[in-house]
This record gives sequence, structure tokens and C-alpha cells, in this order.
Amino acid sequence: MSGLNEIMYSELVKNKLKSRDELVQIIGNRPRQKKVIMCHGTFDIVHPGHIRHLAFAKSKADFLVASLTSDAHVSKANYRPYVPEYLRAMNLASLEFVDFVIIDQNPTPLDNIKFIQPDYFAKGYEYVAGSLHPKTAEEVEVLAAYGGEIIFTPGDVVYSSSSFIESNPPNITSDKLATLMVAEEIDFNILRSSVEMLQGCSVHVVGDTIVDSYTYGTMIGGMTKTPTISIKFEKQVDFVGGAAVVSKHLKSAGARVRFTTLMGDDDLKDFVLRDLEKSGVECNCIVDKNRPTTQKHSYFSNGYNLLKVDRVQNNPIIDKTLDEFAASISKTNEDAIVFSDFRHGVFSHQTIPTMLESIPNETFRVADSQVASRWGNITEFQGFDLITPNERETRFALGDQDSVVRPLALKLYQKANCKYLIMKLGERGIISYRSVSTEDPRAFFTVDSFVEKLVDPVGAGDALLAYATLALLTTKSIVIASILGSLAASVACESYGNTPVSPGDVLKRIDILEKRVKYL
Repeated sequence: MSGLNEIMYSELVKNKLKSRDELVQIIGNRPRQKKVIMCHGTFDIVHPGHIRHLAFAKSKADFLVASLTSDAHVSKANYRPYVPEYLRAMNLASLEFVDFVIIDQNPTPLDNIKFIQPDYFAKGYEYVAGSLHPKTAEEVEVLAAYGGEIIFTPGDVVYSSSSFIESNPPNITSDKLATLMVAEEIDFNILRSSVEMLQGCSVHVVGDTIVDSYTYGTMIGGMTKTPTISIKFEKQVDFVGGAAVVSKHLKSAGARVRFTTLMGDDDLKDFVLRDLEKSGVECNCIVDKNRPTTQKHSYFSNGYNLLKVDRVQNNPIIDKTLDEFAASISKTNEDAIVFSDFRHGVFSHQTIPTMLESIPNETFRVADSQVASRWGNITEFQGFDLITPNERETRFALGDQDSVVRPLALKLYQKANCKYLIMKLGERGIISYRSVSTEDPRAFFTVDSFVEKLVDPVGAGDALLAYATLALLTTKSIVIASILGSLAASVACESYGNTPVSPGDVLKRIDILEKRVKYL
């Protein structure tokens, strides 16, 4: 691990973290000569209210056991837990008056109270104000069954972890990343070697081509008779986007890429083909003379996006064109196939079944839904190895506006029947699922955003898709894929337009992260 684990915590701190079996062996069974008191909570952010609660509890017994709720059962607010369970456990273990820490894999502490049988169980004063809370009453009943007692800490100022996090989230991105890497036995040299492994893969990309045009101007003023903004033209810059830039990211990362797409018979098609040829992407362009090449044109002045004009025809492709796509897909001999869906005609409820049937057996299958101004349904790509939708697309696919992120992601993971899921959360980073088991503490994990200075978030998902696909294909690790994908996305966010992310760009980010972790 190149000392990564040792950098984070001393052996003294790590040795406080115990399983419940190890804990009972140390403290013994009742009756004991030395008294044991247990506290339980989420401890997402350890704040002054927690410190006073724990310190008071320690004053009442010889051993203080801090029990915390595992990640799988934290769902009282969105994007939670903010701090992953291992890091929360180590935060508590770092307190001198905390003797032992356990991570409770159950939704409530009842089972562990029965098993450990602490002499006392400490609760905050708010749980006794007024009538006894039903959950507290259950705990009292379990304690009374073996002769244990409940203690309520004195009425003191209580600070909510949720309030702290919502008002000003602390930046613990590096801490959380290091914790995840330690748990997965990944170090920074493994990340670097994983970037090198991306070279030589082959990928067939299928999807919508988009030309992203940016026109820049200087504000002149407004018309006096109508509410019309007037700007002086300075320049226009055109970028190849959509599934085409996914192909360019893959090629830049070192893959051999074949791209099957649909375009109109126009100048934009010629622009795209020249650009892809220059990039080294083999393009199988299916031409439809009755529809234009999709173009999304944004107008900027003084750093502000004033207007966006789309030149699109979103109706599904005709049967003849679908047959051409199916024929191309059936000839896939690449290591992986990526369906990059922007819902501009290639993918629809009518076309997707035929395309899925055309994929050769044993082909590694990836699907992405990036439909900012359209509605797609990522669950139509059933049984894929990897899907990478964002939160909005997930909510649409599930018809769910209310669930918080973690159960939302789990619901999609189950419904799409995929092997791996990376759900994009914008500035909050990503959440990845690899198991449906609520008993598995490693069923899901989160990676925070690595963006330093946001310039243009458009295209970040394309970079993540490309690097996550190649990393998962080569390393078989969804954790490495999620980290490298997130790093590539952060690079893409820090410049305007669709510029392919290079392995060198990602390696520089790894170097920066390693330096930060060493100074934790």
C-alpha cells in the first residue's frame, strides 16, 4: 500500500476498531469487574455536542464503546453518509476517551446490545424530553432483559451533523478517497499502472453525433424598442461532441476505436469526419439526407451563456437505417461496445431491442444516458456490464422524485439488472454500486468530485464514460474505474469545449492527489 494506510492513522487508533466478537472477548461477559458503557449513532461529523455526550458516557464506566451505523443504513438525508463508515470509525477511535469502536451492520443497535450486553447504554437528553421515543423504549426493553441500564446524558447544547454539513460541507475529498483505497488495497502506483493498462483495448462506440458550437461576442447593448440583446461577434469555435467525443476520449486514452453513427448530408458531417480521421477514430457514418447533423449552438458574452439554439431532428431513425446499425453492431469484434445515448434519433423505444439483439455474445457492454434536453430511459439497456446515468436520468427512469440518492441508486441497479452502476451526481461526485446485498458493507461506495475550478461541465460525463469503461475492462475493478473516470471528468470540466482527456492529464491529477493524501 506504499504506506497509505500508515499515513492516515496510527496502529493505536486502528487497533480500537473491533468486530463485536473481538469486543466481547476483550471485555468479557456479564457480570464484569470493569463496567462497559455503549453509545450509538451515525457520527457523520463529530461535533462539540458529540464530544460532550461521549465524555459524559466515559465518566460513568471503565470502557466506552462507540457504535456507529454502517453506510448501508444511513438514509435520513440526501448524499449521506457524507463521511464513509471506516473514516467515521477512525474519527471516533482518534478520541482518547473512546476505548473501542464497532461498525453496526444492522439498521438499529438492538441486536448488538443483546450480543455485547453493555452495563449501560447512553442516549442524548433529547431522547427523554417529553414522552419516551418508541425506538428508545425498544432499547430499554432489551437492556432490562439482561439487567442493563440506560443513561441519558445531561441537557446540553446539541449541534446537528446535518446542519453542519448542509451549511458548509467540509472538504474531505482526499480523506474519503484514501479511506476507499485502503479498504480496496489500492495505492497511487496501482492507479498509475492502471492508466498505462488502458493502451491497446478496442471499443465499438454506437450513438448520436453532436456538433457543439460556441460563439463569443462582446456586449454592445440592447435595442430601445424591443427586449433584444446585441453583441459584437468575436469568434465561433466548433467541437465534435456527443458520442463522437466519447470516441475521441477513448482514442486519446489509448484504445482502438470504431464509431457507428448517423449524420445528415451536410457541411457539419464533413467537419466531423475530418476531425475523427485526424484523431484516429474509424468512423462508420450512416447518412440520412432527410435529417441534419445535430448541432447545439451556444452564444457567450463576458463569460455568460446568453442563448442556446439546437439544430436537431429527434424522430426515431427509419427501418432501413436501423438495419444498417444492426448490421454494424453484429460485426463487433472489439473488446467492448459502448451505447452513448443522447436521444437524437439513434436510440429509442423502437430501436433499442433490435440493437441489443445484434450484440455478439461475450461482448463487454456499456451504456450511458446523457439527455440534458431530452428524455431517455437507461433501464432499456438491460443486463449491461456498466451503466453510467446521472441523477436526473435515474429519477426519470424510475419515476422517483423523492428517494434520497443511495436507495435511488440501488433501485436503479436492481431494475437495470446491470453488473456495475456509476451514478453521476454533478458537483457531489458519483455513487457506484456493485452488489444488491444490504448486508455487504462494500456493496456501494462514493467518490467525491475532483474539480478544482469549474469552467464548463458539459462533456464531463463523456470523459468519465471513456476512462471508466477502459479501466473496468482492463483492471476488472469498479473502484479503479470510478476513480479514473472521476479524474478524467474533472479534467474535462476545467476547460471550454470537448477536448479529449489524455492519460498524461489523468496522471497529473493522480500526482496532485498523492501529495495531498501524504499531508493529511
